[in-house]
Amino acid sequence: MFQIDSYAYSNRLYSTHPGEKFAFSAATMTICLASSSMITALAVTLLMAGAVVLQAGIPWRQYLKLMTLPASFLLVGVATVAVSVSVSGQPEMYLFWFRAGSFSIGVRDQDLAVAAGIFLKSLGATSCLYFLSLTTPLVEIISILRKLKAPTLFIELMSLVYRFIFVLAETAEKIYTSQSSRLGYRTLKNGYFSLSQLISSLFVRTLYRSRELSKTLSARCYTGEIRVLETRHDISRRNIVVIIVLELLLAALALYDGGGLIGRINS
Repeated sequence: MFQIDSYAYSNRLYSTHPGEKFAFSAATMTICLASSSMITALAVTLLMAGAVVLQAGIPWRQYLKLMTLPASFLLVGVATVAVSVSVSGQPEMYLFWFRAGSFSIGVRDQDLAVAAGIFLKSLGATSCLYFLSLTTPLVEIISILRKLKAPTLFIELMSLVYRFIFVLAETAEKIYTSQSSRLGYRTLKNGYFSLSQLISSLFVRTLYRSRELSKTLSARCYTGEIRVLETRHDISRRNIVVIIVLELLLAALALYDGGGLIGRINS
């Protein structure tokens, strides 16, 4: 989390207008989610990877590490779509299968295609969000949301939750370091005990910090809206033209591919 925030302020696209990055990310994610083409979803993932690594200058190893976490969750999720359980399933229905008692458990080609489509579409949408978070500080994202007339309560909750993530992570890291220095995780039994102590202590300290934050906001005449200084950025016509061209190409690819690999496999 700290690393993402650091890259947001130090990447090569930091000086680019946040509205351009927001529009690029939102439009690309919309096309990715609206299209049923796996090729389009794959193209979106590769496009965003190129924008983050080549344009923003984020190290590719770090970006790959960041993408690994959501990809692993997605693999577990789509596995439930790909695997079918049947009582009267015939072997010819499956690409590969095995029998467990009276149940036939296997993977059918159409289920595998649907699972692959969900995985690629979700990964493409995630890459769009990573592009925005790795290249644009939260303060600028909030500024764009204000200009788009997003609900004030939503913006304030978003801002406070984001800041508390860092408080939570920093507190947990300090407690864990203190426990580790006292061999708190030397054995499995000690590890479980130390983890329970960490969670309980983290809850108490977080509650205390939240009360302190509430007092601080009240002392500064907080009225339900946090205002911060915004950095001025110039709008680039070149960037707007590039974004329009890229989105038109992605839309054309989505329309040309139609149902994508899912439709061709099922047919």
